[in-house]
Amino acid sequence: MLNVDNIFRFSANSPLIFSQYLFLLFFTMMYGIYCLIHTHNRLRNIYLLAFSLFFYYKCSGFYFLILLLSIVLDYFYGFLIDRNEGIRRKFFLFLSILSNLGLLFYFKYSYFIVDIINELIGIHFQPVNFIAIWSNSLFQSGFDITEIILPVGISFYTFQTLSYSIDIYRRNVEPCKDFFDFAFFVSFFPQLVAGPIVRAIDFIPQIRKPFLLSKREFSLAVLLIIGGLVKKVLISDYISINFVDRVFESPELYTGFMNLMAVYGYTIQIYCDFSGYSDMAIGLAALLGFKLPINFNSPYKATSITDFWRKWHISLSLWLKDYLYIPLGGNRKGKLRSVINILITMILGGLWHGAALKFIIWGLIHGIGLTIHKIWGSALNIGKNISWTIISWAITFHFVAFSWMYFRASSIEIVNIMIQKVVYTFNFWGISDRITGYWKPFLCIGLGFLLHFIPDRFKENIRIYYSRIPVFIQVIVFSLIIFIIFQVRSTTIQPFIYFQF
Repeated sequence: MLNVDNIFRFSANSPLIFSQYLFLLFFTMMYGIYCLIHTHNRLRNIYLLAFSLFFYYKCSGFYFLILLLSIVLDYFYGFLIDRNEGIRRKFFLFLSILSNLGLLFYFKYSYFIVDIINELIGIHFQPVNFIAIWSNSLFQSGFDITEIILPVGISFYTFQTLSYSIDIYRRNVEPCKDFFDFAFFVSFFPQLVAGPIVRAIDFIPQIRKPFLLSKREFSLAVLLIIGGLVKKVLISDYISINFVDRVFESPELYTGFMNLMAVYGYTIQIYCDFSGYSDMAIGLAALLGFKLPINFNSPYKATSITDFWRKWHISLSLWLKDYLYIPLGGNRKGKLRSVINILITMILGGLWHGAALKFIIWGLIHGIGLTIHKIWGSALNIGKNISWTIISWAITFHFVAFSWMYFRASSIEIVNIMIQKVVYTFNFWGISDRITGYWKPFLCIGLGFLLHFIPDRFKENIRIYYSRIPVFIQVIVFSLIIFIIFQVRSTTIQPFIYFQF
């Protein structure tokens, strides 16, 4: 029997995510009430704020207090930055950056930094969870004070609030006068825990606008949600559980061909997982009358590493460019300085993904790729033709796929083993047997790439056709597809990959 009390409590073993039945139930209930109040902006926004905070509580438990702390601090920092000049203005910006990055570093990088210090000095210092100590003393809770848990989505909402303070300092935006509007901007649940990273200049003006959702926009939103669920539940989760995880856990047990297929598998798995989340986030926001920026634009169609980063995780790419690369000097101080700035930006971008050497290497690989393309592209003037386009695409795709090994593998040793297996023990003669034995995950991998490489015109035709269907039929189709997805899913829903960041 369903325990209603448990539904409204946080479960560390089952945090709330978009691809769960429970979330669809919550959203349906919330949306029913929303349809009754959506014309009253103030009431609508406070209602969505309350649901967003509840959603984040179901994702991370009492760590939602850290989100509230960030909201309160940056709301007041915004006014302090705006109302001061000169050194005082810079001081309050510094406090905002220090507060935001301080929280991020404490929760995300404490173990990483302490391990480095312990290794260098030869001590055995252990990080302490001060939040757990505070909670245990005030509420008699039983949290482990020696374990620091990363709050879900802290990297995303930290970058969001940082951009708000920096934009006020640059006089690109004015501080939000209403605290509840600012809290709504930071905590809006569709993009809260895994992006897209939304900027105040794009979102806050929407808060005061009346609700507007055309039939076509409704259709596109529903299609995005369906597509996101298919990517996540049917493709990403199945590939992960039935193939990729097994190979990356013990690559020495598999042939070089299987290791290579696991790399291809993870390449499409992470795309379907992350872009699937983004599609659902954009679709859910659209149903509520809000527009979120596109976050993926067929990145594996890219013909250069620079083009890839224009198409992959677009909101993060633009954030790193506007708030890190350009402040470092961008390309304004010569080629050498530009190369150094690219490397610094990508290394820090890699570190943003996780506190481990493998993420630094991943960022460095992409930084080197970007600098080589920057130098090579300016040194050569190759005419555009189909042969060169195909070659450029193949090089870019495999460069990206190679770098994903460092992103996915639990250690550098795993990557080394996989490379050695591909180079020395590929086992061409056993390929047909491997394909026969793993035809289901291989079929999912192929389906994922097929969906990715569908021509844009074909996708647009599907959108046009679906938008012309009567709304009640669209709802029926949506319900049937959701039912089918959850009936044929491989196992319990897996957390989104980017929840760990």
